[in-house]
Amino acid sequence: MMSERVRLAFTIGYIGRHYHGSQIQPDVKTVQGELIRVFHKLKWLNQDDESHNLVLSSRTDAGVNVRRNGGVVTIASSLWNSLTERKMIRAIDDRLPDSIAFLGVKEVNEDWNPRLASHRTYRYRLEGMQGWQYPGDIFNQWLDIFVGTYDATNFARLEEGKNPVRKIYSCTPWIVDERVVGFEIVGEAFLWNQVRRTAMALYSLSNGTLTEQQVIDAKENPNISVDFGVAPPDCLILWDVVWPSLNHRGSKDANYSFTPPPSSDYSERTMVARWESGARLEMESMLFHEWSIIGKLPYQPHNSK
Repeated sequence: MMSERVRLAFTIGYIGRHYHGSQIQPDVKTVQGELIRVFHKLKWLNQDDESHNLVLSSRTDAGVNVRRNGGVVTIASSLWNSLTERKMIRAIDDRLPDSIAFLGVKEVNEDWNPRLASHRTYRYRLEGMQGWQYPGDIFNQWLDIFVGTYDATNFARLEEGKNPVRKIYSCTPWIVDERVVGFEIVGEAFLWNQVRRTAMALYSLSNGTLTEQQVIDAKENPNISVDFGVAPPDCLILWDVVWPSLNHRGSKDANYSFTPPPSSDYSERTMVARWESGARLEMESMLFHEWSIIGKLPYQPHNSK
């Protein structure tokens, strides 16, 4: 007789450059694959049983960083009852690579679906793209183009059967050290490459290779195909995935700083390359500090009896 099972929602973060994306793939290292490996190592999943259904909420491409994503896994209820949240988090996190942070876990209803989040937030560091300069107040006008409910066909890589209509709640400047470094976009859900293509359109607006009207036309006329290109993945962060039923600890105490790009009047190639390497490390350092706050384990007093 099969033992009773329990469905657990979990949250994780990871450094994207170490993985060929989030979803499991044959013969390459992925985030989902690493999680399954650890659950198998702990003997919390039967390797011959596919019913555990360990899946992630939001898919990310190779190179994309994640502050907080989520997922779900099904395990034996007897195992869950013998573990505390703290013990489970520590057991998994201790066996994962340092580039993955297992942040939290909670029991949920059997029908809880990790893909049905209330909203998702992404941040893109546009200054990491060589030659980008903050254009001034008009930047807010450009960001407003991408807010609303619309067919995002021209700003995504469409998958068969996917509804191209997306609801974007906000698109605002990302400000660090009182400097606009990029943008933050919040939506119900996003299509494949949607944020990176949005970033590329904003980058092209800033350097004059696109006009505002061209971008508006691409949004309002999705049946007329255009391709503005795809921005690099390593400047993108999936900042948060939010479900009303889960507690999402914030990180107001986290402080971080980004070094400005080399001055535009002297952008020698090796200087720019070194700055780009440093910028990637700054973003990764920021994520580790974020995880140290949002992944704080629940306090459990020691029982000496």
